[in-house]
Amino acid sequence: MIPYINIVSQYKRLVVLNWGKFNGVAAPGIRLLWWPLNRGSRQVDTREEVTAIPRQNNITKDNASIDIDFLVYMRVMTEGSQRAVLEVEDYRSAVVGIATTSLRAVIGEMTVDEVLSQRERINETLRVKLDEITERWGIKVTQVEIREVEPARDIQDAMNRQMSAERIRRAVVTEAEGTRQAAITVAEGEKQSAILRAEGSRQAEILTAEGDQQAAVLRAEGFSTALDRIYSVARNVDANTLSLQYFDTLKALGSSSSTKFIFPMEFTKLLNPFINMTKGGSNGDSDGSSEDA
Repeated sequence: MIPYINIVSQYKRLVVLNWGKFNGVAAPGIRLLWWPLNRGSRQVDTREEVTAIPRQNNITKDNASIDIDFLVYMRVMTEGSQRAVLEVEDYRSAVVGIATTSLRAVIGEMTVDEVLSQRERINETLRVKLDEITERWGIKVTQVEIREVEPARDIQDAMNRQMSAERIRRAVVTEAEGTRQAAITVAEGEKQSAILRAEGSRQAEILTAEGDQQAAVLRAEGFSTALDRIYSVARNVDANTLSLQYFDTLKALGSSSSTKFIFPMEFTKLLNPFINMTKGGSNGDSDGSSEDA
């Protein structure tokens, strides 16, 4: 047997075979092997690697043709290094084949609109499916990313027409919404203006009423003051002076064209002092005449 040195890098593991039988997994470092005893031993890279899945045609649930290509991120698990060598001949090719069939199964359960709008869902579904299958090979699928989704030409044309119609519809809706908002704004302005005018009229009426009320109060106060003054003056006037004022009034009445006058009883009482004075004067004259006789 011939010895030879095998240097294992930090990111690799050495699957050692003795006469073709698994003997163990060697850690990074310098390893001494014997040929032909260890013939067939292989190093396995445990770093994450990316594999491009070629573009393939898929049929959706609604019978639409669509082309998809994507990337698969995976790595060989350290504890599963021997399975990547012993359980599968070429795990990279195996992953590509499984990814292709899994994608067709996933797309076949979705409509074309769902495929175009739910990439994250497709990525996660594929990752879970691939990880379940590749686990037996010691492979961990960490991520799946769809790179491009391209529907058939007729579907693209239909989608373009649909998007154009949608843009027109949105423009019409936006214009109608703008018109509605403008009308609402104008109506709201007119409403506020009417409210302000009504409020102004109400305030003017209130002020006018308050002014009339104050004027009436002032007139009443002036009339009351005048009555108080009249009463104060009248209280200091004696009966004779008041009678003379009545006679002046009678004089003015007598100069009128009327021939009939009606006097209140109180007026005749005012004449009593003058009547008594007249009677007193007559009696005096009579007494004087008697004495002379």
